Amino acid sequence: MTMNPLQAGEKARLILEEVERAVVGKRPVLEQILCGILAGGHVLIEDLPGLGKTLVARSFATVLGLGFTRIQFTPDLLPADVTGAPVYDPRTSDFAFRPGPVFTNVLLADEINRTPPKTQAALLEAMAEGQVSIDGVTHPLPSPFVVLATDNPIEYEGTYPLPEAQLDRFLLRVRVGYLPPEDETDLLRRRLTGGGLPPRLEPAVDAAEVLAMRAALELVEVEDDLLGYVVRLLAATRDHPQVLVGASPRGGLGLVGLARARALLAGRDFVVPEDVKGIAGAALAHRVSVRPELWVRRVTGDDLLAEILGEVPAPRAETVR
Repeated sequence: MTMNPLQAGEKARLILEEVERAVVGKRPVLEQILCGILAGGHVLIEDLPGLGKTLVARSFATVLGLGFTRIQFTPDLLPADVTGAPVYDPRTSDFAFRPGPVFTNVLLADEINRTPPKTQAALLEAMAEGQVSIDGVTHPLPSPFVVLATDNPIEYEGTYPLPEAQLDRFLLRVRVGYLPPEDETDLLRRRLTGGGLPPRLEPAVDAAEVLAMRAALELVEVEDDLLGYVVRLLAATRDHPQVLVGASPRGGLGLVGLARARALLAGRDFVVPEDVKGIAGAALAHRVSVRPELWVRRVTGDDLLAEILGEVPAPRAETVR
């Protein structure tokens, strides 16, 4: 199955419309998450409890028509509980590998920062290479493979910080946030009229179509001026006096992929500067480590990214196309 960018964009809009039947008033957040999935990456959904993070992840898995597994990350979770482990088979008098819940298309890693870093690290190989190695044997994961992880802010009780290597594996980080009053009223009204149950979502695509949409992303054009803009943004994160560690080259690759996905959602087969600026914060802020003395002032990577985006000049749209 093949698609061109315009066909893939139409499918993407159908996906968003179906997800919005369950998730109220969060179109920009849903667009960012779908961009991450189309760009072949993993998404970290970070916010306080009760804001719909798990609902968002479940809704996307259903509408994408993909296999889905949920892991509730807890302090006593072990790496083998995620990846699987060899199990003795009395019938053969030998050990056989029993796959863990990571062997799926969409893995919901719920409250991922409530488990210690050792267990969090069990996902590193799976997220980076789409495989799991156990006792020297490599086991490929299904394709597509997407991790939709939720976590609570690190200040929240009972959480562990995500290691930098783990954060860098996430293509982007999004925050759900509170609903505006009119959307929260709509949410309550939907629950009353629906008998207290969320709507039953239907698949809008299947695994083959998701892969075809990802392939269509490669046909979205990116001009050299925009590549230079991305490089300048990366360099600004590394040279900023308040930054301890700047964005990695993986972050630059991810930003280009996300900008292509954003163009696709807008019905274009070419990227414009606004595509890069509109997704740069979600793509790079979690990859930036601020200096320790700024923690007391509550300065975050998001604050520094906003400052950098305001300072680094973007190419004019007419010079790009």
